[in-house]
Amino acid sequence: MTTHHLRPLSPPHRSFWLQDAGARAATPPLGSDITTDVAIVGGGYLGLWTALRLRAAAPQLKITVLEADICGGGASGRNGGQVHSWWAEIDLLTRLVGPEAESLARATCDAIDELEALQTSGQIDMDLRLGGWLWTASSRAQEGAWDGALKGGAPIRPLDAAQIRARTGTDSSYLGVIEDRAGSVHPAKLALGLRALALQRGITVHEATPVSRIEGGAPCQLIAPGGRVRAEKVVLATNAWSAAIRELHPYLYVVDSQIIATEPMADLGLKGASVCDAQAHVLYWQQTPGGRLIFGRGSGRISLGDHLGPGFNRNAGGVAANLEELARVYPGAPPMTHDWTGPIDCTAQHLPIFGRLSTDPNIFYGIGFNGTGIAQTPVGAHILTSLVLGRPDHWARSGLVGLKGRSRLPPEPIRYLGARIVRAAISRRNAAEIVNQTPGALVRYLSTLTPGG
Repeated sequence: MTTHHLRPLSPPHRSFWLQDAGARAATPPLGSDITTDVAIVGGGYLGLWTALRLRAAAPQLKITVLEADICGGGASGRNGGQVHSWWAEIDLLTRLVGPEAESLARATCDAIDELEALQTSGQIDMDLRLGGWLWTASSRAQEGAWDGALKGGAPIRPLDAAQIRARTGTDSSYLGVIEDRAGSVHPAKLALGLRALALQRGITVHEATPVSRIEGGAPCQLIAPGGRVRAEKVVLATNAWSAAIRELHPYLYVVDSQIIATEPMADLGLKGASVCDAQAHVLYWQQTPGGRLIFGRGSGRISLGDHLGPGFNRNAGGVAANLEELARVYPGAPPMTHDWTGPIDCTAQHLPIFGRLSTDPNIFYGIGFNGTGIAQTPVGAHILTSLVLGRPDHWARSGLVGLKGRSRLPPEPIRYLGARIVRAAISRRNAAEIVNQTPGALVRYLSTLTPGG
């Protein structure tokens, strides 16, 4: 029997999304020892979608979700709200899983349809708007970032400068592509809506219940402040916090993304679209129905040992880079009103991994969504459901299952020190390339040493 330790959650700083949705706990913390068939650790998108998939596939199961904070309090309630399929990563998918790549990409399109159906039917009010997802270039170095996707026959089409300007209200980007059946969502409303659906369907949810350790076995035992949970099967849906699991840590690294929200402003013409600028430290934005600009930027910041301290909830010192880019993209934009950060679980191949722990076959996991999860976690939940139920179907046989063939990352402290050097090089390269200058050879070389680079 192996004991797996999970790290404590830092005191939360609420994102604009969570504040706007009035997010708060709707379920009590664990208050006694309980027994369940399946315990899911993590009440974000992956955990809640998996609970819902399991309920649909095996109605007789007793399913319990254990969330350390409130449902959606982690990455699911603090991301940029960009909705797009895996067609944008079809080249990466093909390299990893071969011919299965197209079926996985189509499955994410099905997930977008499912989100739309949930909203249209009145089950979840998530502000889903399928105004398109734009992938753009604002400098010569960014041109063609999407070429791999176009070669795969994706439902993505080119846009010229005039079309981009009309759709975004800025001429900072002059070349790009669009996935039409994609767009934006209110992340916290989606997470809270999934929680409500889970409760309606008889799934037990305990918020404010941080699991400190899991003892493998048959059954497994999960230890939390309010009691112990005995479970035949356990699903780890803890996003970046999965880096604490010894078997998974070599394949997972955690970076943060900094996001700001502005005061409401005039309509930019986005009409529900979301935009991603093809920088190495990716820039992304959308405009809410109320007119606020949500403006995010990947920082590449990593912590020693992937310990997720308070800086992964809020990093006020990181706001300056967002404001500088905001002034470039939308000169005269209104003042910022909210800022927050969020951890992103990344793998070297920039695609998630699903499976079961080799030491504990009753413990399953889904990790590494790399900041792209709104249409992808519903697909991951299909995979986890088949694994948990022991189904020999195409989901359980997916090329995304298992650690075989996945790149391991260097051990500490090499990982941390190397990441600091590479991050600095990427920042310098971005600063030069955004004004169409060529960085030095050393900076260019070091900036390519990213995992999977």
